[in-house]
Amino acid sequence: MTYTKTDLSSFENAWYKPGRGKLTMAIWFVVNAVIFRNPIVPLSGLKVKLLRLFGARVGEHVVIKPSVNIKYPWRLTIGDYVWVGENVWIDNLADVNIGKHACISQGAMLLTGNHNYKKSSFDLSIGEIKLDEGVWIGAQSVVCPNVHAASHSILSVGSVATKNLDAYQIYTGNPAQKIRERKLES
Repeated sequence: MTYTKTDLSSFENAWYKPGRGKLTMAIWFVVNAVIFRNPIVPLSGLKVKLLRLFGARVGEHVVIKPSVNIKYPWRLTIGDYVWVGENVWIDNLADVNIGKHACISQGAMLLTGNHNYKKSSFDLSIGEIKLDEGVWIGAQSVVCPNVHAASHSILSVGSVATKNLDAYQIYTGNPAQKIRERKLES
């Protein structure tokens, strides 16, 4: 059998448009590095104001911990009472929508971009992520492109969501598998 080799010299993603000009992106890069990714800046209110200034739609009482990395705030929507933990990476080449009362725990990654491993040119592919109300993304877990986590679903610690998560269900593993129902007590 003859195999074709990967040829990264043929990679081309000129079709991708981040949604803002180079100057805005450069300013955001600095703000993200100095304020958001900085481990000693705990000022959630300032972070929310800056996200809004750069085009994010952010609800009330949002908590954003230190060392959070956000690629493009203008592709981000965050509902009320959302918690974003330390070292979260929101790599939003496409839109990311986080519903109210959701929790994104420490070190979790929301990845809207990937590459087509079937093409020798390793083409970029993107897909939105939608996390509904009450979703909990566990520490060190990964949500892949085109995933919709339905209301109050949980992706447990260190798991990888490659497919949609059903409402009020708990998922674990790589790839994440449904293990049981989430039952909330009042």
